Amino acid sequence: MKMRPKVIINAAMSVDGKIALRGGRRIKISSEEDFCRVHQLRNRVDAILVGINTVLKDDPRLTVKEKFVKNPKNPVRVILDSKLRIPSNARVLDNKAPTIVITTESAGKREINAEIIRCGKHHVDLRCALEKLYRRGIKSILVEGGGTIIYSFLKEKLVDELWIFVGSIVIGGGAPTLAEGMGASEEEDVILLKLLKCEIIEGGIVLQYGVLYD
Repeated sequence: MKMRPKVIINAAMSVDGKIALRGGRRIKISSEEDFCRVHQLRNRVDAILVGINTVLKDDPRLTVKEKFVKNPKNPVRVILDSKLRIPSNARVLDNKAPTIVITTESAGKREINAEIIRCGKHHVDLRCALEKLYRRGIKSILVEGGGTIIYSFLKEKLVDELWIFVGSIVIGGGAPTLAEGMGASEEEDVILLKLLKCEIIEGGIVLQYGVLYD
């Protein structure tokens, strides 16, 4: 049996399941209390993982803010980038924490301020990526998006926990959802969850799920 890190998905969505505005523009969904919860969660894991689209759209730092955590421990930042498109000036390459970019064998060669790992020929092989990260001492990963990345982890049966903040807003329309990509076309293909915890906090509700796989 191949070893992999524990995988936790964390996301904020509207009541109707949207994680951004139509067109993918960012919107603040989490409350201050939820931001505190997220940064405390970041402080407990070994790595934070996002897809390249999140980097290109939001340019996040993926660090832990001292505002929310005393003496924070910045985890390793992991970026899934199949074509190695990450900008050289992206904030995740700023030396605030180690960064690993996971790309493919077909991606061109570049010199960037990060370790590069290649997994898969044209698409990132998630199981290969998790195995290589585990061998580097990463035992827990917080996946923060976007929707395509989240659904890929769920579909590949690689998720252990799912934490969702549901903000008290409705976005509607064709905005991005929590789980993008080709969804289930048959009832037996849906991903089953088990509700473990439910907590009302400022601005919404936090739901913690376990993922039920066969």
